[in-house]
Amino acid sequence: MQYGAAAEQAWYMPVVAAPSAAVETAAERVERLASEGAVVVFSVSSCCMCHAVKRLFCGMGVHPTVHELDLDPRGRELERALACLLGAATGAGAAPVVPVVFIGGRLVGAMDRVMAAHINGSLVPLLKEAGALWL
Repeated sequence: MQYGAAAEQAWYMPVVAAPSAAVETAAERVERLASEGAVVVFSVSSCCMCHAVKRLFCGMGVHPTVHELDLDPRGRELERALACLLGAATGAGAAPVVPVVFIGGRLVGAMDRVMAAHINGSLVPLLKEAGALWL
C-alpha cells in the first residue's frame, strides 16, 4: 500500500511551542488565589497567629484554603504584595503581615480584623454569605 504525502502528514502533528504567557505578578497571583476559595488564609507555617486564625476557622466548622508563604518559592513576593494591600511597611525589621484572610474573595485583613469581626458578631454573616458556613 502506498500512502500519499498528505496521509503521512495527517498522523504527525508537529509540536509548536505555545507563546509564553505573560508572567503573573505577585499582586495578580494573590488576587487569583484569594478568589479560589470561600475562605483563603495566607500564612507562614511557623507563625503562632497564623495557627490561631486557622484554628478559629476550623473550630467554627470552616475549612479555609491555606497558602503557606514559607513553602512557596514566590512567598516573599506574595508577602510584599499582601503588605501593599494592607498598607503595611515592608523591608528589614518590618513586622510580619501574616496571617492575611480573604472571605468570599474580599480582603478581611490580618488577625486583628478577623478577631474584631468574630467578637462583634460580623464574622459569621460574612462566612455564610461566602458559602463557607451553613448554620
